[in-house]
Amino acid sequence: MSRIGRLPIKLNAGIAADFKDRVVTVKGPQGVLSQEIANDKISISIEGDELKVVRSSESKEAKAAHGLYRALIYNMTVGVEKGYSKSLMIAGVGYKAVNQGGKVTLSVGYSHTVDLTPPDDIKVEVVTPTELVVKGIDKVKVGQYAADIKAIRKPEPYHGYGIRYKDETILRKAGKKAGK
Repeated sequence: MSRIGRLPIKLNAGIAADFKDRVVTVKGPQGVLSQEIANDKISISIEGDELKVVRSSESKEAKAAHGLYRALIYNMTVGVEKGYSKSLMIAGVGYKAVNQGGKVTLSVGYSHTVDLTPPDDIKVEVVTPTELVVKGIDKVKVGQYAADIKAIRKPEPYHGYGIRYKDETILRKAGKKAGK
């Protein structure tokens, strides 16, 4: 049995889950998320304040989907209760971020600025001109949007200039060495 899939998901106070028409819907103080269960070998049982993901066969596909859907639903419960955030750091001479209304404008060494308009369910906060925080309730969307921002200017290995995650370390290369 899947080590992840067999664990029940505890629904804390203020969180409600519903399974109808192969769609799991989780409601909480932060918002509502839903996930379609595409594999017909996986079903959901809700008993009191616990949600369990159950598989009907022992096939390799069912075992993989068992752990996957349990992890996705668990991430949904955490998201509607607390939310997710990713911090990004901007490093470089003259590199900065500015919040202008609903948009974020990045100056990251190009001849032009890069304007970002986040989706409705994602918020981008400019903590300092060199630090951004991407927040939302959907872990996948928060991570993907943070990765999209990072892809605008990936950190380079010699000086470390670019956009990186706050907890990420950049492997630095040695520069040119002086001759004899």
